[in-house]
Amino acid sequence: MKNAQLFGRARERIPSGVNSPVRAFGKVGGTPRFIAEAHGPYLVDAEGTRYIDHVLSWGPMILGHAHPEVVDAVVSQAGKGMSYGAPTELEIVMAEKVCGAIPSMERVRFVSSGTEASMSAIRLARGFTGRELIVKFEGCYHGHVDSLLVKAGSGALTFGVPDTSGVPDGIASTTVVLPYNDAGAFTRFMSGSGDRVAGVIVEPVAGNMGVVLPREGFLETLRTATREHGALLIFDEVITGFRFRYGGYQDVVGIGPDLTCLGKIIGGGMPVGAFGGRADIMALLAPAGPVYQAGTLSGNPMAMAAGIATLSVLQRDDPYEKLARSMTLLLDALREGASNAGLPLAVNHVGSMAGFFFHDGPVQTFEDVMASDSSRYARLFHLLLDKGVYLAPSAYEAMFVSVAHTDELIGSERAILRDALAKVAGPA
Repeated sequence: MKNAQLFGRARERIPSGVNSPVRAFGKVGGTPRFIAEAHGPYLVDAEGTRYIDHVLSWGPMILGHAHPEVVDAVVSQAGKGMSYGAPTELEIVMAEKVCGAIPSMERVRFVSSGTEASMSAIRLARGFTGRELIVKFEGCYHGHVDSLLVKAGSGALTFGVPDTSGVPDGIASTTVVLPYNDAGAFTRFMSGSGDRVAGVIVEPVAGNMGVVLPREGFLETLRTATREHGALLIFDEVITGFRFRYGGYQDVVGIGPDLTCLGKIIGGGMPVGAFGGRADIMALLAPAGPVYQAGTLSGNPMAMAAGIATLSVLQRDDPYEKLARSMTLLLDALREGASNAGLPLAVNHVGSMAGFFFHDGPVQTFEDVMASDSSRYARLFHLLLDKGVYLAPSAYEAMFVSVAHTDELIGSERAILRDALAKVAGPA
């Protein structure tokens, strides 16, 4: 069937035709591509059209799609059973790998999604501290947890109000939203209310408003102030974990949080999440402690097998320098094309993760992101889609490269990018 036919059929039974909102192409317009298969750096849609994929399942496919070692691990495990609802050695192996790679994670518990991981970490922070208040930052997304789907009010220090229907005001009021990258605002808030804060959760590299890197000293300020006031620091590394090195971004910057949330790459494409941290904090989890958390498919053998295979390849091959080089080559062409076309373009990137904005000047805050020209992004998105390059269908998401994106493939894309940017600058 055609993509448009499938979209129409999907909307008859699935709200808006998709099971996660951004897939509906609402931010860029047009018809979503319904994917039939994927191999290496490519997606193939229902009409047989092939695309170079820079979404990579929103980050997990760092080895590319259908990597043979990951496929073999999943197929082998499937033949032994897909879920037991009982402990397996695979969970132990995976826990040893994660804790060995990220020193701040002395203990870890596996769940089935990043949302579950952040929800559980917040519950644990409240249970450990005996406090209720959580601090988050504008533009950082930590899953569709009720208390975190909030936005700031008229002032930067306003208590949260619901950002979606279905979240009671009373739940939202337990969250304070502060501006990302504003160390001063955070320090001022903690000076007045730090003794009420259970935890501070942050994406160390914001990946859900495009990509915004932390300013120098911002993360260090979070670490210092949380220690001073007895609050827990939670790093949401669902996107960044194992993306830039074999470990977390926390090890890149040398900051150890109290708790860390993981997902995406550690599942090798299977649904998975994890949260972990200091042994004394994790000891509060049931059944040994009073903080309850459970899940029928938590640590299921299929996800553990895929995750072990993925992390094993990353540890063995250490592809991070190559990944960073591939992304730099792509971004150089993007900058060159924008410059030649006279388009303002801000590019943020670290390693194999990047975001770009049609914006005059650096993009370091949520306000900067919102001031960028998303209509130009939508036009570029469709120009590239027509040439077989698949970017995120939203200006406020990250782009990625994988091990499967060869130098030859990157080279072919560079010309496509420059040509598309020239057209973006021309008449619509």
